[in-house]
Amino acid sequence: MPASASTEGQSAATSIGPGRVVLVVGPSGVGKDAVLREVARRLAHDARFLFPKRIVTRDSNLAEPHDTLTLAEFSERLASGGFALHWHAHGLQYGIPSAIDNAVRQGMCIIFNSSRSIVDSARARYLAASVVMIDAPLHVRASRLAERDRETPEEVEARLTRTVAGFDARDADLIIDNSGSLAQAADQLAAWLLLIQADDAAAIATAAD
Repeated sequence: MPASASTEGQSAATSIGPGRVVLVVGPSGVGKDAVLREVARRLAHDARFLFPKRIVTRDSNLAEPHDTLTLAEFSERLASGGFALHWHAHGLQYGIPSAIDNAVRQGMCIIFNSSRSIVDSARARYLAASVVMIDAPLHVRASRLAERDRETPEEVEARLTRTVAGFDARDADLIIDNSGSLAQAADQLAAWLLLIQADDAAAIATAAD
């Protein structure tokens, strides 16, 4: 299934704005969900930010909260335009609800756990799309994947060795090393989000004058 066929070739004139989407990407085991959960907690009372749940064809759990659909339900929602972005990885289907588009039109900043494979699609669909790359050393990632006890050893190995063609970490707008404390990584992401949202709000206000 392509990353997001509906966004291919979308022109700047029809791209969605003036708000921003922030794709939080990185290999399995770097702690994307943990960092996002902490930042969402800190910004919970700031209406400028939205942290939508992904929709995945796998049961939800405490380590990775998401909404769940069967493969048939996912395909049906995809066909009806229910996803703003979607991708396939690790034998599963992932989607971001199309409801985020209205929030972007209202000038909000939308932040979600995403895939490196859909960066180009997101940048085509939205006027402002940023990429935050979270990373950690291989041994840290391996330990975290083993601790969550969700995949088989073979599945863990596949996640650790997965590469994404066409993605260069140097193209990310922010790179966070999450090999230290969760608080440190959350501090970096929260501060960056507040700064970029302030810049966006100023640009929107200037354009409206």
